[in-house]
Amino acid sequence: MTIKETRQQILQRIDRENWDIIVIGGGITGAGILREATRRNLKALMLEQRDFAWGTSSRSTKMVHGGLRYLKEGNFALTRESVLERENLIAEFPGLVDNKGFILPFYRGKILQRLIIYIGLVIYDLLSKKWRKHVCSANEMNTMAPVIGKKDLRGGFYINDAITDDARLVFRVLSEALRTGATALNYCRVESLLKKNGQVKGVVCKDMESNTSLELKAKLVINATGAWADLLRKEIKKTNKKKIRPLRGSHLILSRKKLPLVKNISMIHPQDKRPVIVLVWEGRVLIGTTDIDHSGDLNREAFISSDEAKYLLEALQYSFPDLNLTRKDIIATQAGVRPVIDTGKENPSQESRDHVIWQEDGLLTVTGGKMTTFRIIALDALKSAQKITGPLKDLNKKQSIITEKIASLPTPPGMSEKTLTRLKGRYGNLADDLIKNARNNELDRIQDIDTIWAELRWAAENEMVVHLEDLMLRRSRLGLLFRNGAKELLPHVRSICQTALNWDDEKWKKEEADYLRLWQKHYAIPEF
Repeated sequence: MTIKETRQQILQRIDRENWDIIVIGGGITGAGILREATRRNLKALMLEQRDFAWGTSSRSTKMVHGGLRYLKEGNFALTRESVLERENLIAEFPGLVDNKGFILPFYRGKILQRLIIYIGLVIYDLLSKKWRKHVCSANEMNTMAPVIGKKDLRGGFYINDAITDDARLVFRVLSEALRTGATALNYCRVESLLKKNGQVKGVVCKDMESNTSLELKAKLVINATGAWADLLRKEIKKTNKKKIRPLRGSHLILSRKKLPLVKNISMIHPQDKRPVIVLVWEGRVLIGTTDIDHSGDLNREAFISSDEAKYLLEALQYSFPDLNLTRKDIIATQAGVRPVIDTGKENPSQESRDHVIWQEDGLLTVTGGKMTTFRIIALDALKSAQKITGPLKDLNKKQSIITEKIASLPTPPGMSEKTLTRLKGRYGNLADDLIKNARNNELDRIQDIDTIWAELRWAAENEMVVHLEDLMLRRSRLGLLFRNGAKELLPHVRSICQTALNWDDEKWKKEEADYLRLWQKHYAIPEF
């Protein structure tokens, strides 16, 4: 993502523009809508009250999956839609969305349960139109997952899916939108809706950094705020009933030295029989997720509870009994709030993950759904938008998100082909500029993770970093991948980024203190 204008330049012009669409919400749904709107020549603006991808879209389990569990609920349409879209994303974003499956071990007994899973996997492959191996022997399991519990192990199922860096996927889609004429602004909160003859015709927003308030007019306002959707819907006449059930999903992050995985693993929690995913991500191991009602203030950053941390650690101890994993082995935690439509189910995990679209007095609300199907959600939103915008072309035509052809780049000396593919997946053709912009040793990997130092410089110079937390938790993931929020790396981060960010020493010290305080409260391991 490259923002050619400064925030101040954007703020000085956006209230003079005649917008076709204002999208509220800077997650993957908002980014997808912005991308699809601009390719149809709509003048579109995105406003995000915090940072891009600050909410759910940087706190997922990193899976781009087809929704195997939805087969159990009989939702074949959602599963098929998700499976096909997963395959599209793998093809479009090599190095960012990677085909990396999971193995689900099975033990002695429960033959009927194993048969049901096998049938589900067969249907899964039929929907994706790709046939793959489904069953692994006990010997194969020992090779692929040597650290898994061996007692009564009979084999495993191979589940085909994909993983990504969810925040970087948001930035990659945003990059495509910006390249085709969109405007996006972070840290700009919508305070209220502008109405004319009872219909929403714009917003009153406030830039959180300068305290500047602006009135922005548009033909259509789209509420893509996810779990926050009901808060904005309160502005609409006669809309008092909540429709969103915020559910918290929390994760643990461990080093691969403590949990040396060869393959990603899906395991069944011994307590409630829910699936728990253990996957290799960015050089670390991510474990999740929980699925509980979130009753906290949505405007305060979510964090894992002691009970959730114990729950996930219990799953690890049960499945990897010989590793003797304890609380001390956890590097960091992360929690996010999912926007799920409330149908009154007692068990949160049984609520539907499908998306919905509501039109209320000119406000179009899009919420629910999964990261995998963000493009389909965006197209459905624009189909509904035609009532106000007029006809839009090609809404039923399959088109790639990326319209530019990714150039063939030479691999720099000392860089692996894998790292180059990773950079191209995250930055597209801008990867060439990122590499050329690197200074001494900035093409080196940061210790044992996949990120290179040059990515920090690029983000500081090009990706609208407003606070240090933006750089450490979303543009890069250093704050999640090292203990204490990567505090020991901050001096080197400062040497690369301070000048690029145009921060004086006082500003840097304040940002560093704020970031470390935030990390300790929301990303550290709770006491239990």
